[in-house]
Amino acid sequence: MRKIGLIPFLLLGMVACNDGGSKTEETATDTAAASSAMDTTHHVADTAAMAEIAPVPEIPAGAKVFFKNLKNGQKIKSPFKVQMGVSGIALDSAGVIKPASGHHHILIDNGDSLALGTVVPKDSTHLHFGNAQKEAELKLTPGEHKLTLQYADGIHRSYGGKLASSVTVTVQ
Repeated sequence: MRKIGLIPFLLLGMVACNDGGSKTEETATDTAAASSAMDTTHHVADTAAMAEIAPVPEIPAGAKVFFKNLKNGQKIKSPFKVQMGVSGIALDSAGVIKPASGHHHILIDNGDSLALGTVVPKDSTHLHFGNAQKEAELKLTPGEHKLTLQYADGIHRSYGGKLASSVTVTVQ
């Protein structure tokens, strides 16, 4: 009888120690970087730790990113599919810095590109595709929007304007 009396306390202890790790899977429009262990690079404050991180890899000659299915000035209805293209540089998952490699980010109404080496912020206007996604569905409010495809290395550091492409679309 004594063991049965401990069961509620054991269950309470298990619940209290739960880390909340059973999260639902994120959609393509959510930032894929959330699943990356390297997401902590967004918050590195120690300059000594930053000095130990390798520099942004070199951009291979002729590398480029582009929207496959969107054109400047295009009128679209929301939600819509965005197809992201890349050539001359490998498409890879986030997490590890690899030479001649990276993954896509979409900047919504945030300019033509981020400066080389800038960590792409993680918010509703900076979408991360760190699982090497090539397409996503976006929902935008009606009106004109500038979409910028920004390529970044394994820890989300921008390759700058050399690996960015922008289009302005009108959502009806």
